[in-house]
Amino acid sequence: MRLFPLLMLLVLSPLVLLAQAQVPETPSEPAPAAEAKRDKPSFIPFPIVFSQPETGLGYGLAVLPVFRLGTDTTTRKSNARLIGWRTQKKQSLIQLTHSVFTPGERYLFSGEVSFYNQFPINYYGFGPETRLEDKSVIEYKVLIFNQRALKRLAPGLFAGLQYRLTDLRDVQLNEGIDDDPLRSRLFDRPAREYQQNTFISGLGPALLYDARDNVLSTFRGNYLEVSALLNGGALGSDYRFGRYLLDARHFRPLTTDNKTILALQLVGQFQGGNVPFRELANLGGSNLLRGFYEGRYRDRQLLAAQAEVRRVLFGRFNGVLFGGVGQVGNTLGDFDQGGLKVAGGAGLRFRFNRLDRLNVRLDYGVGTGKSTGVYFSIGEAF
Repeated sequence: MRLFPLLMLLVLSPLVLLAQAQVPETPSEPAPAAEAKRDKPSFIPFPIVFSQPETGLGYGLAVLPVFRLGTDTTTRKSNARLIGWRTQKKQSLIQLTHSVFTPGERYLFSGEVSFYNQFPINYYGFGPETRLEDKSVIEYKVLIFNQRALKRLAPGLFAGLQYRLTDLRDVQLNEGIDDDPLRSRLFDRPAREYQQNTFISGLGPALLYDARDNVLSTFRGNYLEVSALLNGGALGSDYRFGRYLLDARHFRPLTTDNKTILALQLVGQFQGGNVPFRELANLGGSNLLRGFYEGRYRDRQLLAAQAEVRRVLFGRFNGVLFGGVGQVGNTLGDFDQGGLKVAGGAGLRFRFNRLDRLNVRLDYGVGTGKSTGVYFSIGEAF
C-alpha cells in the first residue's frame, strides 16, 4: 500500500516520544493555606446556548465538579460533568461523565451515562470515499452506559474491566439525499439496522498508563490506553463483534515557564465481526480531527494522529493551533482508498476554573474536501 509507510510513521512517532519521557515529578509541598485552597471542591454551573440547522436553538446547563478524595495531595483530582439541554425541535440530552481517583490512586473509576432523545445526525454512508452530496439526516433515541473499574498495579499503571451498553431505538429518516425521502445511504445497510431497535452489550479488559500531571489540561506526562470490548449474545447483545482501542498521548512544555505546551495523540480503533452503523468507528467531531463533521467518515477500522500547540495569551485566555491526519476503512488494506483525511485549525481557551485548569474552548477547523466545523466545548480535545 502506498500510504502504509506514512501511516506507520504516524504510529511510531508518538510511541517513541512516550518511551523517551519520564513520569512527572511530584510538585513541591504547598503551604497549609494554599493546600486547603487546592483541596476545596469546586462545583461550577455553566450555561449552554447553541444553534445548528438540525436542532434550532438549544439551551441547557452544565455542572462541573472537581474534587480530591482523601487528604493525600499527590492523589490527582477527580472530575465529573453533568449536562442537560433541550432544543426548539424537542431534542434533548442528559449526560453524566466522570473520572474518579480513590485515595492514594488505588482505584480509578471512569465512564458515562447518556440519553439522547430524538438525536439528529448527518449520515453520509460508510467507508473512506463517502461524498458530501450523499448527506441525509436521521435521528434516533439512544441510551449509553459505559463504566470502567481499574486497580493500580504501579505508579500510573492501572488494569481492570470495562462494560458498555448501547440501546438504540426509533431510527427515522428526517431528510433524504436531495430531499428525496426514499434516498439515503442508510438503506445500503442491512434492513435490520434501521427497522429494528438495536441493543449492544460488551465486556472486556482495559490497561491504562496515566502519568499526566493534570487530567483536565495537561502540561507534561503520558497517557497510554489499550482496551477491548467483546460484544456477544451471552451479554444480551444483538450483534457479535469485537472492538479494540489504542490511545497514546504525550505532553511536554516547549518553554520553561509552561506557557507553551506541545500535545500529541495517536488513536487506533479496530473492529471485527458484524458491526452495526451506530457502532462503527467515527472520524471527525470536537475531539478527533476537528474540521470534519463527527461521523463524516465511518467504518470498522480507524487510525488517526493529531497535534496541538497550546500557548498562554493573556489573563485567562489561551490560544491553540492544531492539525491531524487520519483514515477509515473496512480493512487496513482499504486505507489506500480515498486519500488521507487532513484537518487543522485554531482555537481559543478561557480558563473557567484557574485553580484546576478547567478550560472552555472554541475551535474552528478545516478539513479536506470543503469540510469545516466550529466547536464549543468544555475541557481540552485530548
